Amino acid sequence: MITIALTGGIASGKTTISNRLRELGAVIIDADELARKVVEPGQQALLQIAQRFGDGVMNEDGTLNRKALAEIVFNDDDELHALNDITHPAIREMTQQIIAEVSAEEPNTIFVHDIPLLAENRSNYDYDFIWVADSPAETRKERLMEDRGMSAEEAQARIDAQVSDEERRMIADVVIDTTRAIPETLDEVDQLFMRLDLSEVDSGEQVRYDTAPVTIPVEERSTET
Repeated sequence: MITIALTGGIASGKTTISNRLRELGAVIIDADELARKVVEPGQQALLQIAQRFGDGVMNEDGTLNRKALAEIVFNDDDELHALNDITHPAIREMTQQIIAEVSAEEPNTIFVHDIPLLAENRSNYDYDFIWVADSPAETRKERLMEDRGMSAEEAQARIDAQVSDEERRMIADVVIDTTRAIPETLDEVDQLFMRLDLSEVDSGEQVRYDTAPVTIPVEERSTET
């Protein structure tokens, strides 16, 4: 089994990489999708959110009122931390369950955990590799304006709400330049995927990519949760 955390800033091309890895046979675990699942009706996390933030964050049908909750946590770090303390353990548990179930059937599975806010959340970086989809903030701003119809101010605000490109590179084992044409990016992903070696990972050795723009030793990664 190999676990890869795939992260990147908004409009960095991360989805393109993730889709390619799925085509190559990796099992993709989408953090955003799990974040939605853990707050579905009947989930313990939803009950905890209602207890912590009040009935005002609940719709009449028992579902989460995401807009109301967002208004509470958006500009309040303490409230955001309180929410994360509820949802992050639930997401981790669901992630581990998926990995355990799939690995039981296919021990040599390559798992790719698609985590947009890996650096922002200071997650436990317990992965064999961290891959970062990387393109300059200005390029991503142009993509947001052209592809998603955002104004320059909206696009900049979305970028400013995330950590810097440098901070993401600091936690990376592999940085994938997504400023190139898509076929070139996909070709690099193909090559990186082909070079994954289960035997080296299983032996506990640190596997390095000679052409990776950034590689840091495992012991230097943050283990804060």
